Amino acid sequence: MTIQMGTALRNARSAQIETTIGTSAKVQIRTGAQPANCAAADSGTLLAEFALASDWSTQTGGVLTFSSTPISATASGSGTAAHYRIKDSAGTTCHMQGSVTATGGGGDLTVDNTSIVSGQTAQITGWTITEGNP
Repeated sequence: MTIQMGTALRNARSAQIETTIGTSAKVQIRTGAQPANCAAADSGTLLAEFALASDWSTQTGGVLTFSSTPISATASGSGTAAHYRIKDSAGTTCHMQGSVTATGGGGDLTVDNTSIVSGQTAQITGWTITEGNP
């Protein structure tokens, strides 16, 4: 038998992600393979760091998304975007990580262009997490 959750429970579970990470979280876009887990040290080159709004996510129908996209930042490094890490507002504790692809590429987080050059404007175009068993 498959477990199913109602929309209110799915929204509450997804809202807990922002509650745990905290307000004004940071998203780092990095090169190379993501670390084995969030407790592992950062890997790859930091390409861009995005400061999220104080209330940075919305929950609708059990789907968590960034409150508004695109989100822009000035790139601090050059390379090919491959993974992201979401950290607390201090940028020190990793709470979540995943793959990065160009818009439409199917990554966990999408950007306008995976080839990033220092000084250019980089943009996050999409990010969603669907809470299980609709």
